[in-house]
Amino acid sequence: MRTPITMRAFVLLLASLTGGHAAHAASQAEAAPPASAQDGGAQTIDGIAARIDTDVITESEVRELADFQMLVDGASKSRDEIIRELCDQWIVRGEADTARFPHPSDSDVDNAYAQLVKQFPSPDEFAKRSAQAGLTEAAIRRQLAAQLYLSRFLDFRFRPAAEIDDAAVKKYYDEQFAPQLKAKGEAVPGLDAVQDTIREVLVQQAISDRASQWLDDTRSHLEIDVLGQDGAQ
Repeated sequence: MRTPITMRAFVLLLASLTGGHAAHAASQAEAAPPASAQDGGAQTIDGIAARIDTDVITESEVRELADFQMLVDGASKSRDEIIRELCDQWIVRGEADTARFPHPSDSDVDNAYAQLVKQFPSPDEFAKRSAQAGLTEAAIRRQLAAQLYLSRFLDFRFRPAAEIDDAAVKKYYDEQFAPQLKAKGEAVPGLDAVQDTIREVLVQQAISDRASQWLDDTRSHLEIDVLGQDGAQ
């Protein structure tokens, strides 16, 4: 069955969510100082990975998402897939900012960070994996804050239309939940004991489906130009 979303699944599902408007791209450039070149202090300028509408997605955003995926899943998606995710998150961020949707509190981010650490065998292993991925604690917290902001907005926007009736819950229980547990030789709890969990799983699925359709529709009306790593289209 599809289980309730854990922090690990939450991280993988929503990725970095660091796409944003021009001010966001500028803040990213300021937050991550460009690497020094070898010619006595000259600095390289952050490259542009894609142009979306009147804004840009930077190479540093692509790298950070790839690094974050490496941390939580041990591998990262392709560059094109990462850029697509960042474009989608740019769309969501624009809607959330326009709606003046509230950002997560510091304590919310602290809790998300603590839950992420718990997905690893030990805090030391988490620190080791973070270092291997090239991620600072600040970068990880920035990613989690963005994920919380955007995932909460999607829930706020699409949950009211994601109504799941009792018949859908029972169908899922009969056709997926119970058969999968039986196949594993595990005890099957009664429907009453798990119906709230199943309902939430189906609600999350409906939210995801509606959000995906909305993103597809919105993306089709935007001008998106993906550049190569050398800056060529």
